[in-house]
Amino acid sequence: MIFIIVGVLVILLHLGGFGPMANWNWQISGDLWKFCFPFGCAAVWWAWADGTGYTKRKEIEKMEERKLARRDKNLVALGIDPRQHQKKSARAAAYVAKRASEGDKIEKGRDAERKKARDSVVNSRIDGGPDTRR
Repeated sequence: MIFIIVGVLVILLHLGGFGPMANWNWQISGDLWKFCFPFGCAAVWWAWADGTGYTKRKEIEKMEERKLARRDKNLVALGIDPRQHQKKSARAAAYVAKRASEGDKIEKGRDAERKKARDSVVNSRIDGGPDTRR
């Protein structure tokens, strides 16, 4: 957007007769490129921003900020302090993570017991040994 503003400003200064822009001419072999340069830069910027997803990312960030502001406003309207609510949510998330890690430890122990039992069955004479009836 700044490139467009600069380009329009250069044209207005030329038409108004201010500064060095007053002496520029509109001939192709002359100073026309000086008038067109900001608009060309704007086109390159927009192509890059759209091609890399920069524009979409900024749009999503704005929407997320609006959503959080609306949520905080609604919490205040309900009489709930948003900062206290966030602290409680953080504590709840920490509790859930702690419980999950405890569950992982228990599952590791159970997996070890299962492997030991499976190995004892697989390596037993009944199931895996040679035929001894002959």
